[in-house]
Order: sequence, then C-alpha cells, then structure tokens
Amino acid sequence: MCVCVCVSGSEPPSSPPVLEEGVEEEEEELSGGEDVDTRVPPGRGSVLTRRGITLRVLLKDGLVEPGDGVLSIHYLGKKFVGDLLSDGKIRWVETGQVFNSPSAWATHCKRLVNPAKKSGCGWASVRYRGHKLVQYKTSWLQKYQPSAEVGCCFPSQSLASEGEDEEMGEEEEEEGKTGLVTEDKNRKQGSDAVCVSLYVADNIPMVRRGDRDRVPVRYCTLGSRDSGRDPHMLVELSAFSAINRFQPFNVAVSSNVLLLLDFHCHLTTSEVVGYLGGRWDTNTQLLTVLRAFPCRSRLADRDSAPAVEEEICQNLFMRGLSLVGWYHSHPRGPALPSLQDIDSQMDHQLRLQGSSNGFQPCLGIICGPYYHGNQGVASTITPFWVVPPPEQRPNDYGIPVAVEVTYVQDNFLTSDVLNEMMLLVEFYRGAADLVQFSQLWSPETSVLEKIKGSLSGHAPKDQAYSQILEHVYSQLSNTH
Repeated sequence: MCVCVCVSGSEPPSSPPVLEEGVEEEEEELSGGEDVDTRVPPGRGSVLTRRGITLRVLLKDGLVEPGDGVLSIHYLGKKFVGDLLSDGKIRWVETGQVFNSPSAWATHCKRLVNPAKKSGCGWASVRYRGHKLVQYKTSWLQKYQPSAEVGCCFPSQSLASEGEDEEMGEEEEEEGKTGLVTEDKNRKQGSDAVCVSLYVADNIPMVRRGDRDRVPVRYCTLGSRDSGRDPHMLVELSAFSAINRFQPFNVAVSSNVLLLLDFHCHLTTSEVVGYLGGRWDTNTQLLTVLRAFPCRSRLADRDSAPAVEEEICQNLFMRGLSLVGWYHSHPRGPALPSLQDIDSQMDHQLRLQGSSNGFQPCLGIICGPYYHGNQGVASTITPFWVVPPPEQRPNDYGIPVAVEVTYVQDNFLTSDVLNEMMLLVEFYRGAADLVQFSQLWSPETSVLEKIKGSLSGHAPKDQAYSQILEHVYSQLSNTH
C-alpha cells in the first residue's frame, strides 16, 4: 500500500542547513550533556543528508510539533509512549527518562523486551501521531530538496536511513492488533521508583470456570495471535535449553515466601494475587526472593487496589526490599500460565526492567492448591518467565519457560509472616468464596489437613513453628 504524508509548515529557508560530512545522529541513550549542534551555517547549494535530518530540523521547519504522548513504538506486542520535547528530545512517559534521538529511545525500549537487540532503527520504529518518522523525513526531503533521489511511497529502501530498511515490517505490530494493556500517559515514574504496579485486576477474572477441564497445549501449536482464542487457555512450559537459551539469572526463594503464598492461595476458591519482595544482585546475577506480600483485596475491586499497592510499596521500602515479582493462584486448575498470564508476565517484566537503567528480572509464580492432578496434598508451585517471540514472528505469543529455583529453608517463622496470615484470615472471614475447611479433600483427608500438609513442605528449621501455626489453624475453623 502506498502511504504518502502531506504536511504543512513554514516556507522553506532560502538555504537548507548543512550537516558536516560523516557526522551522525546523536546516539546517547540518556540526556545528561549538552546537545551538540553539528550543523554548519547554511551556504549556497548546501545539502542535508538523510542522517542530518533530526527531530530538531523537523520541529524547526514545522513538519512536527512538540506534544505529550505524540510518539510511540510498537515492538513484539508491546507499546511505548513518548513526549516530543521542544528541543527535539524524547521523554519516555513510563519513566520520565529523556533520550536524545529516536534511535536511542528505540534501542533502549527494544532491549527491555529483547535484551539481545543490538539496534533500534529509530526512524523506522518510532511513530509520530500514528505515522512513522521516516515518512516525515521523506516529506522534508521532498519539500526542501526535491532534486534528491527519493520516492513518494513508504516503505522504500531509498527513503530509509542507513540500516533502517533491514528490519522494517518484521519488528513492529500495528496498533490495535494485540489488545494489550494501554499505557497511562499521566503515570510518570523516576528511574529510582521503589514500586512498579503489577496489579492485575483487569487481567484476571475472580473465578474461572471449568478449571478442571482445561487441558494445557504445547507452545509450538499456538502460532500467531488469534482474537478468537480463549485467553484462559493453558500453555505448557518450555525449558530454556529447548529454545537454545540459558537461564539469564539465578533465583533463590525463601521458604517463608512459599509458606505465606501457599497459605493465601488455599483460603478462597477465587484467584488471588500478591507481590514478591527481594533483592537483585547485578554482580552475581542472583535474584533473591525474601518476602511475599499478599494483596488483601478482590481482583475486580479497582477502588481498593491503589491503597493496597501503596501499603505494599511502603512495606517494601521499610524493609529495604525491591519489587522482584508477583504470584497468583489457579485454585482448581494446573499451575501453568494461561495466554492471559503470558501477556501479563511480559508486561510485568517490561515495567520492572523499565524502572531502572539496567536489566532486572521479574519472577512469576503460579500456585495450584486444589487441582486434583497434584501429587498428594501439596500445592503445585510453578516459577516461570516469558521469553519474547522471535523478531521475525512479532505476532506470536511470548514463550513461557520454567525457571530453575533454589529453595532456601528459613531458620524460623517470622512474626510478620504470622501476622500477615492472621490478617488474611480476617479478610476472608465469612466470604462467600471462602473454602469450607471442614469438608473432605479426599476420602481420608479434610481440607484443613490438606492445608497443613502442604504448608509443612515449606517448614522452617525451627520445628516450634507447628505449635505457632495451630493458632492460625484454629482461627480458620471459626471463619464460617
């Protein structure tokens, strides 16, 4: 399809500006120094090369205008939104970071989704009010340098800056195809933000029907995205080795984390969600998960979500922890990600990486407490991560992979974990979806006994924990 852009602007200058031979567009990712003007004074017959046409040039000559949220990037199912500043720089809405050029911004964003990405091809990737910037560059050439050898349609190799044509058409997705979460242009965080929202109220329904009947499918059978496909379809996990990758980080999870999230997931027949707090060591590439923070709210309750998140952010800050992941439950189904979970995990990975200048993993955990396919009384707890789809298949789903984890046994059950368990008991007391703990889980085991057996797999070294938990269990018996 031939796409031509008609723009209006000021009258062309008598002599177009000139770029010194060999000078390229600024590639620094973050602002911090002076923006060097590489153009020399205009002269008769001077010509500006494609490399020399910067956002400052387009702004100066009226082809584009500064504005909030007018720039966007679509890459492997993810959308990034940016503000065009009056000096030609780009401010990323999500974090407030400022970039000197489209290429710098595009490279930064694409590496968040795909760390192996080497270049951003900014002018072919960044859109201004829905149209690719390379089209505005072409319009400038047509208006001010009509004798230059350019065509009128996009895409065309003659219109692209060096290297941009290599990836056109294979990296980006058109707006509206994926139906993923849209960015909030009013939400701007600094790079030192303590907490990044992972709340999934819009992504996960309170109760999923037919959990027992859902049969997981293999990832290789999915193909491209299909809006008619059930978003609750479960997908088997792949191994990193199966996709010729190495796990890019190591993970250690505290036994108290598993005990608290397992307890939370057992309390209700509805899905629950929570945060994971810990530390990320860039030197050893070790992600240590030290604390679980259950969300004491209903997933569909948008009104209470901000207050719950704020409380958790404060708890993270007071304990000197960072947000390192999230967990949720599949009450009666396998602890495997759904298509919706895969998209949510990719979003969370992107947000968490976007909150700092360097790579930081985001761990997802799914807990299946009441799936009858589990072995014995123990819940199935599945740590997972999502690898972006191949660049040549941008419409595919991300690849869910199993994460190898080292479980670390805590010395004792801490008072804050015990207190959180009691708060959860009070929150769900008398709820319609509260589990009937006196009912039988199996012919010889009650639900309460099943919970005790599952939690015993996360026991601390101090065996006195069992007496401490008896008080919690007695409260469960009085919740109805």
